[in-house]
Amino acid sequence: MSLTKLKSAAELAQIRDELGAQGRRLVFTNGCFDILHAGHVRYLQQARQLGDALLVALNGDESVRALKGPTRPLNGQDDRAEVLCALGCVDYVTIFPEVRVTNILRDVKPQIYAKGGDYTPESLNPEERDALTEINAEIKILPLVPGRSTTGLITKMGSGK
Repeated sequence: MSLTKLKSAAELAQIRDELGAQGRRLVFTNGCFDILHAGHVRYLQQARQLGDALLVALNGDESVRALKGPTRPLNGQDDRAEVLCALGCVDYVTIFPEVRVTNILRDVKPQIYAKGGDYTPESLNPEERDALTEINAEIKILPLVPGRSTTGLITKMGSGK
C-alpha cells in the first residue's frame, strides 16, 4: 500500500506553485468516492486530461455522513484515499473534513476546477463558486456517465437485483 500521493493542503499549495512556475496547470476535483465505479474512473480520466496534474480532494468520513446520511460512507476515508491513490490518472489526493471544499480551494488555488455534469457553474455551492472566482480558477463541467452512480449501486445491492 503506497500513499505517497496523499498530501496536505500546504504541500499541495507548494506543488501548485511549482507547476505554475513551469507553466503547468493543476486540475482539482472533489467528492466522496465511496464506492469507486466506472463513472468515477471515466470522470477522473477526463479531468486529468484538462491539465498537467490531477488533485482529488476527498470528503472525510464526517462530511460524507453530513452529505449522504448516517449509513455512509460504506468505505472509510483511508480506504477511499488508498483506492484513489492507486489510479494512474490521479496525481495527488487530500482528505478534507468540511462538507464544502471552500477552504482547501483557497489554500491550494488550483488553476482548473472540474465537476461532474450533474452541476452547472451556476448550481455550484455559492461559497465554493465565490472561492473559485477569488482564486481565478477555470471551471470545467464534465459529462456524467449515464447509469453510473454510487447511490444507484447501493439501491441495487439492497434490492438484490
